[in-house]
Amino acid sequence: MLSVLPETAGDLIVVQASDQLTADDYQSVLVPEVEEKLKSHPNVRVVIYFDPSFTGMELGAIWEDAKLGMAHANDFYRLAVVGGPDWAEWATALGNHLVKGEARHFSATQYLQAMHWVNDA
Repeated sequence: MLSVLPETAGDLIVVQASDQLTADDYQSVLVPEVEEKLKSHPNVRVVIYFDPSFTGMELGAIWEDAKLGMAHANDFYRLAVVGGPDWAEWATALGNHLVKGEARHFSATQYLQAMHWVNDA
């Protein structure tokens, strides 16, 4: 499940990933949020926080994530990934090569550092 957090404002999108992510999570939460922000901002800043209940992603969610990245490769200014499973760090590193902006992984205890980094610049 993806939930938009109250810290979302201006060009900043903050979402929490919990339980298992589905294609619908992307289609009904993240994609509309990104597209709405891009109507009034040239780029977006995103923080994705994986809470301890996160169990993984359905195949459809992986596909929707890839589609979002390809469709908006030039629209992300900074992307911070906080916590998550072991693969989150290498997936974030891969994201650095696929999107124009910067992507960085933070440990589960570094939420505040991620928020500062994504807003710094």
